[in-house]
Amino acid sequence: MEKAFIPFILSLILLFPDLSYGAPRAQQVKLICETELEHNTTAFVPNFVGVMEKISDKMRTQGWGTSVLGSGPDENFGLAQCYGDLSLLDCVLCYAEARTVLPQCFPFNGGRIYLDGCFMRAENYTFFDEYLGPGDTRVCGNSTRKDPSFQQTARRAVMQAVSTAVNNNGSSRSQLSVPGRQNESAYVLADCWNTLNDSACRACLQNASASMLGCLPWSEGRALYTGCFMRYSDTNFLNPIPSNDSSSRVSVAVIVVAAVSSVIVLIVGVVIALYFLKQRRIEKKRKGPNDAEKLVKILHDSSLNFKYSTLEKATGCFDEANKLGQGGFGTVYKGVLPDGREIAVKRLFFNNKHRAADFYNEVNIISSVEHKNLVRLLGCSCSGPESLLVYEYMHNQSLDQFIFDPNKGKALNWERRFEIIIGTAEGLVYLHENSRNRIIHRDIKASNILLDSRLRAKIADFGLARSFQEDKSHISTAIAGTLGYMAPEYLAHGQLSEKADVYSFGVVLLEIVSGRQNNRSKATEYTDSLVNIAWMHFQQGTVNELFDPNLMLHNYHNINVKNEVLRVVHIGLLCTQEASSLRPSMSKALQMLVKKEELPAPTNPPFVDEKTMELNDGWDNQSFPLRGSESASVASVSHSSFYPR
Repeated sequence: MEKAFIPFILSLILLFPDLSYGAPRAQQVKLICETELEHNTTAFVPNFVGVMEKISDKMRTQGWGTSVLGSGPDENFGLAQCYGDLSLLDCVLCYAEARTVLPQCFPFNGGRIYLDGCFMRAENYTFFDEYLGPGDTRVCGNSTRKDPSFQQTARRAVMQAVSTAVNNNGSSRSQLSVPGRQNESAYVLADCWNTLNDSACRACLQNASASMLGCLPWSEGRALYTGCFMRYSDTNFLNPIPSNDSSSRVSVAVIVVAAVSSVIVLIVGVVIALYFLKQRRIEKKRKGPNDAEKLVKILHDSSLNFKYSTLEKATGCFDEANKLGQGGFGTVYKGVLPDGREIAVKRLFFNNKHRAADFYNEVNIISSVEHKNLVRLLGCSCSGPESLLVYEYMHNQSLDQFIFDPNKGKALNWERRFEIIIGTAEGLVYLHENSRNRIIHRDIKASNILLDSRLRAKIADFGLARSFQEDKSHISTAIAGTLGYMAPEYLAHGQLSEKADVYSFGVVLLEIVSGRQNNRSKATEYTDSLVNIAWMHFQQGTVNELFDPNLMLHNYHNINVKNEVLRVVHIGLLCTQEASSLRPSMSKALQMLVKKEELPAPTNPPFVDEKTMELNDGWDNQSFPLRGSESASVASVSHSSFYPR
């Protein structure tokens, strides 16, 4: 029904042609929807409609706008912007079209739409400073193939537009004539979103232009990027520069259009609401209460739910002095309950779209398992202004704070390190084989292995964990984890099985032995990965050069200890083999660690170019970059930790 208003608005231009400077260019280029369902329709839909209406007010006066409404997982962030050559009237017309199309993304919790004259995006997390992303792409028009003269002219025009955009409020246009041809030119438009700073705008346009020029020799090309839009063409699509003497007439038209557009927003909200009410009734009949309702009931019945005020008081109102650390998704504080129990309170950030789902996932999974080598969940708070997880307090925090610290590492001799290895292995065997569901942790690393007062290992942080049925060999999922610890088949193809945890465990074994961190993404200079270094030493028979000096401080002449450390490196290489089928299961790896059976020879690990973070050699001889690729990209790479690094 709302679509009927667009022709009506456009008819104003036919009746009053002098009110418009050019064309709204409201043709749709691409609609991209998120893949996660919205959290709570009752709250989310009004927030979305409200955001559209608030942005609408700004579009009428300045041609772009942002808005934020709601809180928690139902918070809605919106951005809309018209390209620099549109008049305010054309801008309102283009935006009116965009906001009637974007709701097609429901029931998913966000999306973005690129029109030829404007852009709109809505999410349930703050994205305003994002300028590159895995969904960045180009759209090529292949109706006409151009000769080299036009191609060279188009390249110069694109470079000209990129160089001038940053100094022109993120917007520029260029027109260059093809040499020797009087009536042929290359036309280019470049626009960054106004929420970006100069450096982000420049980076976005440089990446976008490089991608878009891949459309040549075709006559049309567009780059649809997270933070910018570009277009080149052999046809003059650019609007003329507005003149000042028409502003009053345009204001009248904008008011008329705005009134009609407000009706569109109301209709869109009603349509969405009716759709979701219908879907909710269907879901309740088919499945009964949803997961969130089930979780609340479980928490209530099992007395796992803490009052927010209790946890706030226990941590001294989240006093900075009680802060244990901070990761990508939240901060951990030490607290003391009224009965004297020490606790660790994980305070989650909900400014990331994945956090709500991860919170429910973590509570659901860890509340269903219990093992001496898994951190025990004491409860949570999900009814206050933010979500909190409550764990048993680990006096020695995380393993990484010992093995990567030259001084604290002295506290961990080989006997203690070996006990930590065995404890971690036993915890993973339980998750993979002995729990009611097969559980894959997905983020095994030294910072997620906590140490109690007796330095016993306990696996923490189940926000990324996944469970699946016994009859499945693997599941396909969006990439999530920490660079340097992800198995190649998971990183390249999203195929997740227990062997992904085995690979991560193998990396941790090598880190415990060497005192070096495999993830070198923060290093000032790129070097070979620890896995590759260990493989080279193994082939050359010089593994002892890999040992942490602290490790051999008291055992330098102990042959038995040296042999045991060598054996652990061997097992680490078996766990990090490139082919997942060759890696042992966790139960087999544990057996190798505790029994002195003969070990098979390891095959090569995946070789990773740390400069580009690409997998080399293997997997169909392709590369799988982590950043800046259109053909294959990582959907979500996190650096989460329980007691962060």
